Parts: sequence; C-alpha cells; structure tokens
Amino acid sequence: MTVQTLRARLTRDDIQRLSDATDAEGRALAARKFCARFASVDLSDDERKIGSEVVRLLADDAAELVRRSLSVTLQRSSHLPPDVARKLAHDIDSIAMPVIAGSPVLSDEDLVEIVRSSPSRRQAAVAARSDVSEVVVHEIVEVGDREAVKILASNNGARFDARGYASALSRFDGDADVLDQFVLRSSLPVAITEKLIAHISDSAMQTLVNRHALPAQLAVELAEGARERATVDLVEQAGLSDEPRRFVQQLQLNGRLTPSLILRSLFRGHMSFFEHCMAEMSGVTHEKAWLLVHDAGSLGLETLFKRAGMPERILPVARSAVSAWHSLEIGPNGTPDIVRFRRLLAERILTQFQGVPQAELDYILDRLDADEAELSQMRLSAAS
Repeated sequence: MTVQTLRARLTRDDIQRLSDATDAEGRALAARKFCARFASVDLSDDERKIGSEVVRLLADDAAELVRRSLSVTLQRSSHLPPDVARKLAHDIDSIAMPVIAGSPVLSDEDLVEIVRSSPSRRQAAVAARSDVSEVVVHEIVEVGDREAVKILASNNGARFDARGYASALSRFDGDADVLDQFVLRSSLPVAITEKLIAHISDSAMQTLVNRHALPAQLAVELAEGARERATVDLVEQAGLSDEPRRFVQQLQLNGRLTPSLILRSLFRGHMSFFEHCMAEMSGVTHEKAWLLVHDAGSLGLETLFKRAGMPERILPVARSAVSAWHSLEIGPNGTPDIVRFRRLLAERILTQFQGVPQAELDYILDRLDADEAELSQMRLSAAS
C-alpha cells in the first residue's frame, strides 16, 4: 500500500496524524515531518512517486497552516514536484514567498511568469534568489518593479550580461538610488564602472573607485582632478586592475609612474604591479623583471633599480619590502585576510628598516587605518 511503503521512514504516529488529523495544527505538524523525510531520505523511484502524490494532496489542503508547512519545509528541496512548486508559488504570500525565493525546481519560464504577473514583493523574492539566470535578469531589469531591480543590482548571484547592464543603465539613467546598488557587487566589468561614474551618488562613487577597477585612463583623470566628484588612489586602483601592464603604461604616458607611487604599491602588497612598473621603466620583459626581483639574489633588485633609474636611496626600503612579502602568506581571498596581510607587511617593513620616507610612512599608516575602518563597517553590517 502507499502508506505501507513509507512506513519504514515515518513513525506510526506520523502516518496516523497525516491521514486522520482533523485539526490544522496536527496536520501541519505531520506534514512538516513527512516533508522533511521526503526531502532528505534516499527513496526508490516508486517511493518517490508515492511521496510526490502525498505532497500534491498537502498542496491542496484547505488549511493555510498545512500548505505553509509544506512550502517552508520543501522550499529548497530538489525533490519538490515542479507542478507543486508552481502551485505554491501562486498561493498567498506566506506560502508562495519561500518557494519563489528558494525553490531550485522553478524554471526560468516559471520565474519570468512570476515577474510579469506578480506584485513587487514577489518580484523582489525572485531578484534575491541565490542564482538568477541572464534570462530572468533581463526580465526583471526591463519590466520589473524598481525595488526588485535594486535588489537584483546588488545580488552577486544575479548573472548580468552586457544586455542586462545596458538595459539597467538605460532604464534607470539618472536614478542614482538604483544604480548605486551595482557598486555593492563583488565584481563589475571595467566598462560598466566607467559608465556608472556619471550616474551614481558621490558616496557610491567613492565605494566604486575603492572596490572596483577603473579603466586606466579614467583612473588617471580622476586622480588628477579632471572630475571633481571622486578622489582616486592610484595605488589601490593598480591593485584592482586585471591588466597591470596596461595600467602601468597608462601611468607612464601620463607622467604618473613615480618612485613614490611604486614604493607605495609595494607597501600595499601589490607585487604584480610593482614587477610591471620595474619592467616598464627598465625596458625589460615582465618575466625578466620577475626573476630580478624574486630569484636573482641580493643583486637582482639593485640591477633592476639601476636600469629603471629609480632613486638609490629607496633601494634598501624596497629590498626590505620584497623580503617581508616573501616571508608572509596571504590567506584565502577576502578583506579580513588582506587587511591582516597588509598590517603584518607594514609592521615587518617598519621594524626591519627605519629609513622609510615620511610621506610613504604617513601613506601606509593612513591606508591601514582606512582598511581597519572598512573591516569594522563590514562586521557591523554582517551583524545587523
């Protein structure tokens, strides 16, 4: 019998309450237990089919409490029958929202239909899902409610492609409250950061230039005050760039590749940028510069400094920084790890070598203070 096949996985009381309970609370409790077992236990194909039929019966229960128990318990289960997921997604909010926000069995077509036919709160639930495909992103950006688009913009699980970004920037051109949310993403295409500059608020733009790489020329222009709304730290932009050679060349063309900037980048742990700077100024390949910096003994860096025309007085500082960098390990990616790394690197440099120029000393200490402040803010945000 149908109940008999599942009895090994459900207690007798569970079966009895699910079959015979007349009160909603009792049926809801039995439904929760049943669904938890249905979601987590390895069942045979026949048992899964039987369980699915029971789930369908629960989805038709007249009591809201029972349907909500079903929805909450199976909201992230891959075993929830798709037809039941769609049914629950069109129920009242207390039942629909968990499934809309988390069910992996809702297809892109299901989610697009929800966006097109549902009010803002349900669109927002779709936008906040841990994985939102390009197709669904397009739909929300192009026809969705403004609040849903705000949530989508900052959701790292939302897969924006070129069309998605273009549609958002076009539709919400001039709406800084929406476009500001994009700067909260963990990564942005360089071309998008450039376009956002003209449309976002001052505070969001400062976040943008602190977290995301800008096109090299734009970074130089902002650092030179060509646009008054932003102050760009070229050292940090150098660390964000995924094309350090191009960034170095742009700085050189604009006369911004100074010994001070190179030394500061080294103090911040931007070793790849430092290597490319030395390669560009000495006229050697990056591979050769790397060998001279890291694998040519004590004279390698000195040779490179001479070819690059770098001031001899800062060679001991640079050598100390490279030595300290080699003695430390960077943990898994993440702000807390990089902040710790930079603090330890600074401590090592400052204790091993006392001749750090005052301007560079002030810079590294100010940046460490800013790192700690940002880390504290992140912890507060995570705790709230």
